[in-house]
Amino acid sequence: MNQVFDHIVDQISSVVLGKSEQIQLALACLFARGHLLIEDLPGIGKTTLAKALSKCLGLNFRRVQFTSDMLPGDILGISVFERKSSTFVFHPGPIFTQVLLADEINRATPKTQSALLEAMEEKQVTVEGETRLLEPPFFVIATQNPLEQSGTFPLPESQLDRFLMRIELGYPGRAAEKELLKTGGTQRRVADMSSCILKKNVIEIQDEIGRVHASDAFFDYLQDIIAFTRAAPHFHVGLSPRAGIALLGAVRAWAYIHGRDFVLPEDLQTIMPWVIGHRLRSAEDRSEIPRERLQSLLMEVPVP
Repeated sequence: MNQVFDHIVDQISSVVLGKSEQIQLALACLFARGHLLIEDLPGIGKTTLAKALSKCLGLNFRRVQFTSDMLPGDILGISVFERKSSTFVFHPGPIFTQVLLADEINRATPKTQSALLEAMEEKQVTVEGETRLLEPPFFVIATQNPLEQSGTFPLPESQLDRFLMRIELGYPGRAAEKELLKTGGTQRRVADMSSCILKKNVIEIQDEIGRVHASDAFFDYLQDIIAFTRAAPHFHVGLSPRAGIALLGAVRAWAYIHGRDFVLPEDLQTIMPWVIGHRLRSAEDRSEIPRERLQSLLMEVPVP
């Protein structure tokens, strides 16, 4: 199975150049049944990553460009009266897919952003009083522009908490950017990509990850970290139980894609900043804590 993941990472790395770690994080997020938030500048490769991921895993893909005038019905779908049948017929929105790219999600109003909440948490949507299930594996990749850019609405804490991870891609390295300049982009290569695994394999992997072993000592270490965020004076509010469950799922997925059926404290230390960075705020001014500072604070918690 480790060779399969290596092949997936190599395949996606051929179009998302020089971002192997971010690709592995995105895979871990999907296989842990979470959702991914990518915050970065336009033109960095966020959409390319989403398309390549869905192509390589054999999943259906839809993209929604969020704007300030978008309504919830534009995402969920609406019922339209058809004269021939004299009935209302539901026309599903783009959310009825397996990989949904919510592009520039923070350009939409909070009302429209909230339309994703039920779908991300319950894997279903309720439209006009009727509940409709979403096809598994349902995975949201949302992109977000930096908040200092004009026309953005910050995501509320309740919405941020629905994302298992938040990552940044950053500018490509010099060699990767030179390759992009020479080839003129990677859109054609994404279109020509073939599936590495099938949809049923993705669901099987998600089930297997839930059985990755975690020892009692590891659970103690995880609880010590959660308790530290609640008691330490550095944080405005500590991690919730739901954040702890999300962190455990991400750690299990990280261990699994690296060829192990058990977790190590090192897995937790590696994955932790990407899972909790958007959930913790500084006690001083409620600003975001830099990732390096956050990691150094949590390293104060001793490993059992």
